[in-house]
Amino acid sequence: MPGIDINCDMGESTGLWQYSLEKDISLLQYINSMNLACGFHAGDPHTMHELVDLALHAGIAVGAHPGFDDKENFGRTDIQLSPEKIYEIVLYQVGALEAFLRVMGASLHHVKPHGALYNMAAKDAVMAAAICKAVFDFDDTLILYGLSGSKLISEAERISLPSRSEVFADRTYQDDGSLTPRSMPNALIQSADQSVAQLMQMVTQGVITSISGKTIPIKAETVCIHGDGKHALEFARAVHDALAK
Repeated sequence: MPGIDINCDMGESTGLWQYSLEKDISLLQYINSMNLACGFHAGDPHTMHELVDLALHAGIAVGAHPGFDDKENFGRTDIQLSPEKIYEIVLYQVGALEAFLRVMGASLHHVKPHGALYNMAAKDAVMAAAICKAVFDFDDTLILYGLSGSKLISEAERISLPSRSEVFADRTYQDDGSLTPRSMPNALIQSADQSVAQLMQMVTQGVITSISGKTIPIKAETVCIHGDGKHALEFARAVHDALAK
């Protein structure tokens, strides 16, 4: 079985609710790559600088996690923007994070859109194309992390941008392979055992069971743990140990 990357959304300070840098630091031992908030949906220069330094010393790949300029809603509200505007906000955020890596003699590894930007682009080829073009134009060797089976992956493949199909250990799925919206019941997985069972099904069988019981194909190249999740540390440890075994 090929190795599976464990990624985690990190650095999501907003000033509107409690953020724990210590929690992010505790997660580092269980992950391979981090998706670092770049200042729009969350994040600030000090947190970006601190986590880039910690990640590089720990041998963890650093990726940009650009989102909508929407701190009040944590980037989880759908916002309609032109493809040109989407291109610009992604390029801007990727460039901001790259600066902190460059001064340390390192470079970005990947880009993973955040929240509503990610979920909208998963189904909208025009949005996905704008995101992929921004990444490609910035550095065509960067890897685009996108929802398995989504428009983000197909658009990346269309322009020969490297990509990794992402699955989730802490979210449930709809019949079409999309994530269950957070506004719906049972969107979030609540137990480490359920999280590991879902991940093992995706990794070993190449399928996922939706909340309605439908079995759908899925490709698992990188698995996400949401760093802001209530059970993030518990899930990350369980997923890491399960994959190691």
